[in-house]
Amino acid sequence: MVSKGPLLRLLTAINRRRMKLLMGLAFIAYVASVWGNFVNMRSLQDIGDQKVESKIEEAVAPLREKIKDLEKSFTQKYPPVKFLSEKDRKRILITGGAGFVGSHLTDKLMMDGHEVTVVDNFFTGRKRNVEHWIGHENFELINHDVVEPLYIEGLAKRVGARLLLASTSEVYGDPEVHPQNEDYWGHVNPIGPRACYDEGKRVAETMCYAYMKQEGVEVRVARIFNTFGPRMHMNDGRVVSNFILQALQGEPLTVYGPGTQTRAFQYVSDLVNGLVALMNSNVSSPVNLGNPEEHTILEFAQLIKKLVGSGSEIQFLSEAQDDPQKRKPDIRKAKLLLGWEPVVPLEEGLNKAIHYFRKELEYQANNQYIPKPKPARMKKGRTRHN
Repeated sequence: MVSKGPLLRLLTAINRRRMKLLMGLAFIAYVASVWGNFVNMRSLQDIGDQKVESKIEEAVAPLREKIKDLEKSFTQKYPPVKFLSEKDRKRILITGGAGFVGSHLTDKLMMDGHEVTVVDNFFTGRKRNVEHWIGHENFELINHDVVEPLYIEGLAKRVGARLLLASTSEVYGDPEVHPQNEDYWGHVNPIGPRACYDEGKRVAETMCYAYMKQEGVEVRVARIFNTFGPRMHMNDGRVVSNFILQALQGEPLTVYGPGTQTRAFQYVSDLVNGLVALMNSNVSSPVNLGNPEEHTILEFAQLIKKLVGSGSEIQFLSEAQDDPQKRKPDIRKAKLLLGWEPVVPLEEGLNKAIHYFRKELEYQANNQYIPKPKPARMKKGRTRHN
């Protein structure tokens, strides 16, 4: 017989080993279970974190865009501006400086390094014409209507400034002298449908020269002939904007009368250079600024049709009352005393104007508005080819 003592000891040792093994297995199983739960929880947490991050990104994205816009506004790139010393830099006030001609004059004077203040009520002018200068240290924009007087003539007297009047070729009326020179007094119907504009400009010249004689304020007067280019108001009823707008939209080009009336058209940059030259000159008498290249209204309509590539018809309507039959500037005075004459060829300028109008139509079409050209600027039933 085998003694029970050693056997019991053997069984006890085996059981201990089993227990240790079972306990080890149980511990491994526990660790594996805890690790699995941890991994699953981590995966769920990651998915939750991704959703939260996605929501945050959706909320923050517009803010990022606004911050970028603000950064752009603070780091706006302006057109190149010359540096002028204090003694050479002028402070210039332009009434109507957000309009067609005024905004181009603003550009020229700003880029020449002067300080410019623009006053405009935005009735026909637009802030977008000068928005590229907003924020520049040399530029100031004031929303003001001159029906509440600014008394700029008194301001000119107080600070010793020079006053430039933008007059017009309309002071010559329906001329009996051709081409028109500055010594011609004009042929204007003082009670006709155009009298307010024509006589208004004539009396403006009168008042400027009377103030010059009375108060000693320096005056410059530019008699501006037909001008065209980018930033023209699309519905101003003038012949250039009408013809381009009609041709681009496939509408008939409306000609008043037989179309034999003549006009002389200058590009806006030529006019601006002339205005600056006159302002800086010692010429106190009126000066014609225009292009002496004369065209009939019918020729002009046909040229715009060709440049646009339009199939529009030319429609002849009844002739307008007091419509000047001939218009051509004599610019010998500007050539001699200012060293100025127009340099932009007609077709080159028209192509730039057509490009501008085409872009404007695209912009307005995207905003669900397509303007129709007016037949012409109306003054109590009066049309104008100007």
